[in-house]
Amino acid sequence: MLIDVSRVINCPVLSLHLGAPIARTVSPVIDPEQLQIIAFTLDGPDIGNGEIGDILDTRSIREFSDLGIIIDSADELVSRTDVIKIDKAMSLNFHLIDLKVESKRGAHLGKVISFIIDSETFTTQQIIVKRPTLKSFMDPELTIHRSEIIEVNDFKIIVKDDEKTLIKKSTTENFTPNFVNPFRTDSHEPQFAPTDNQTPDAPNN
Repeated sequence: MLIDVSRVINCPVLSLHLGAPIARTVSPVIDPEQLQIIAFTLDGPDIGNGEIGDILDTRSIREFSDLGIIIDSADELVSRTDVIKIDKAMSLNFHLIDLKVESKRGAHLGKVISFIIDSETFTTQQIIVKRPTLKSFMDPELTIHRSEIIEVNDFKIIVKDDEKTLIKKSTTENFTPNFVNPFRTDSHEPQFAPTDNQTPDAPNN
């Protein structure tokens, strides 16, 4: 399923083991060669206290649901130096947002304001580009598919000829949960079983 990257930023990280949120995502760690999110930095009350890691490797994610990112337990969280690939990517300090976008002929097309990812692989499928002021009257935002990207560096993204590759901004698919999990109920409200000292309310007649 394709989703806007904003949906996985400031997103709850839910532990199946605890049955509760344990952190929230802060920012994506992107591998510039594959344009893939390989990890997320995290924040939360227990993050950074030495007991659990402050990085979520996307390979540890079981599902992205309508309630958040689901993992098995806090044991899945790592520190930056635990995974060499993540450490190297973080050292690059690469960010897609605000990168300039040019055609291979050198035409300035705008800058990246968002991007669309596959929620299973966390690979960038499309970039959303805000057009320069003089070009924004007809197409204020453009969507460019990853297949049209020919080069990415620290300063800009180069794509194929703009007249052949740029398309009007498309909408992403509506979210549809792909399996039932313990964090989801019909009303999204927590359900509690009665204790020994409580009995369920009798139905109204």
